[in-house]
Amino acid sequence: MTAEIVSVGTELLMGQIVDTDAAHLAGVLPEYGVACLRRQTIRDNLSRLTEALKVALERSDIVFTIGGLGPTEDDLTREAIAAAIGQEMVLDERVGERLRKFFASRNLPWLDRQLNQAMRPADASVIENPNGTAPGLICPAGKKYVVALPGPKGEFVPMVEGPIRAWLGSLGTGRVIRSRVVKSCGLGESIVEEMVRELIHAENPTVAPYAHPGEVHLRLTASGATAEDAEALLDPLEMQVQAILGDAVFGGASDTLESVILAQLRIRGEKLAVAESCTGGGLGARITSVAGSSDVFVGGAISYANEVKKAVLGVRAETLDVEGAVSEACAREMAEGACRAFGADWGVSITGVAGPDGGTPQKPVGLVFIGVSGPDGTTVEEQRFRGSRDGIRQRSVQFALIQLWNRLRAKPE
Repeated sequence: MTAEIVSVGTELLMGQIVDTDAAHLAGVLPEYGVACLRRQTIRDNLSRLTEALKVALERSDIVFTIGGLGPTEDDLTREAIAAAIGQEMVLDERVGERLRKFFASRNLPWLDRQLNQAMRPADASVIENPNGTAPGLICPAGKKYVVALPGPKGEFVPMVEGPIRAWLGSLGTGRVIRSRVVKSCGLGESIVEEMVRELIHAENPTVAPYAHPGEVHLRLTASGATAEDAEALLDPLEMQVQAILGDAVFGGASDTLESVILAQLRIRGEKLAVAESCTGGGLGARITSVAGSSDVFVGGAISYANEVKKAVLGVRAETLDVEGAVSEACAREMAEGACRAFGADWGVSITGVAGPDGGTPQKPVGLVFIGVSGPDGTTVEEQRFRGSRDGIRQRSVQFALIQLWNRLRAKPE
């Protein structure tokens, strides 16, 4: 069974709102054997929305609309659905009465346009919405369906997680789709793709790589008659992928690089500190975003000024005068200084030119040195990043975590 999601709202196309609802729904559908093949985003325009729904119904078994169910003139989803499936609009008296009671109970002024929310295509059934005034709709269209859902997250999510899940379960699609994610770092997307190429071309289960900054994630997907059947296909596939990628794999769907680093250090009983210059605390923020990080992460220094590098981290004046703050030597002394200053087993440093100004031919914008000091010594890697100031800072943090992870893997507990 196939589905298409049609998100409605001019604000979505203008970039004023990010469409997280569609992503949430697309993640739910495979659990019930429904494959979401397409997504559309349409302005608040009746003719365009009607045409989009007609096209979607031609190629999908279920069309989900998100948004456009409110009482204002630009809430056109109900009317567009009725036009697309060739049904008249009728007033649902029960919904209308509920709306009147709702406004009266809160001493809110009543406007007749509120009854727009009680209109529906003649054959549609109402999905109750205890978190808002606009109900959802399930509209039969021959052997197909149009399902209308509200846009506000506080209404959309409870409706999907409650009545929509129940309805999807009642369809009896005969297939269940399950997915897992294997996350890797230190290898480029093209390299990972080449390593798992034979698996990518399989039909069931399948493997699909997608890149993140400094990471490559592999989505493993299988379908079966039951959830157990699908999971049984994923078990050997996941083991095979992990065997192929080896140490590059750092976790699964719920893992982040910072969370697995903290877990590894926790097992070892070791502490971590950071020393940052161009990233301005970004590395410490990534680490402390993980709940419970305080039992491993002891602190850090944001040492923008050379005087702070010297006073707090013990970077030598000679190093700064001769090599400069953006240098391998400075990164080394910053990492080692973080260990001393904070009593940590591991220290990670970042110093570089984030831009957009400050670069020279010898030290251009994007030049970054990352140091990692640990019980087995100190290493420094030079990176040359491209992009905006924010992009360079984010990549610097990501590669600092990767460098620390590589060191931890190379030194078993």
